[in-house]
Amino acid sequence: MIEILLRALLGGLGIALLSGPLGCFMVWRRMSYFGDTLAHSALLGVTFGVLFEINLNLAIILCCVMIALALVMLQQQREIATDTLLGILSHSSLALGIVGISFAPEVRVDLMGYLFGDLLSVSRNDLYWIYGGGLAILLVLFWCWRPLLLMSLHEELAEVEGVPVGRMRLLLMVMISVVIAVAMKIVGVLLITSLLLIPAATVRHLARTPERMAVLASLTGCIAVVGGLALSYLLDTATGPSIVLCAFLLFLLTFFFQKLPRPRPG
Repeated sequence: MIEILLRALLGGLGIALLSGPLGCFMVWRRMSYFGDTLAHSALLGVTFGVLFEINLNLAIILCCVMIALALVMLQQQREIATDTLLGILSHSSLALGIVGISFAPEVRVDLMGYLFGDLLSVSRNDLYWIYGGGLAILLVLFWCWRPLLLMSLHEELAEVEGVPVGRMRLLLMVMISVVIAVAMKIVGVLLITSLLLIPAATVRHLARTPERMAVLASLTGCIAVVGGLALSYLLDTATGPSIVLCAFLLFLLTFFFQKLPRPRPG
């Protein structure tokens, strides 16, 4: 039991550390609906992995990256608004994934676990994917932090400064895709975007620099993971929703704290 809890804690903390900086970019660029679209497409990756008997983590990553690439190309057309396009892809990929699972009746798939997460089922192999992919993403973020930040603040100005905006946008989408893919087991398809967004939104008004906001968002995510895991253990609640609930409570706490009247100096 202790080993299961330890793996769950390590997996949750690894995802929280990654979710912090990427969630900040999602908040700055208002990409919440894009995150939902990628998260829903992750279930389609599970379907491909089951039907074609390939590693589920790899299938989810490939499917999310393919959806991200498709979004980049489709956003260049002007006939359909971006939010409409995201809504179509989001719900269509989720429906296709659920329907596709029904074509493999001999394979037992924990659909509820993929939808809402099952942190206690994290294996050592999952930890390798989380920390291996996480290390790669953190290295890329460290290398590309300034151009990504410039692009998030003002795309036209970043382009004038020589930032390859198109490639940076695609890189950010791919990184978010990888995090969603490896985090799917932690909080599930329907909740993963909240783990990216809520910690970043919680600390947005507490940090004076983008770098500090990224660090605080990661720490807030870690606190939510520990609190959610403890809540799940003590009250026998679903782990993924418990983590998101703890993140939401932290958001409410900081939100009302900001509304308190400040004493005037002197």
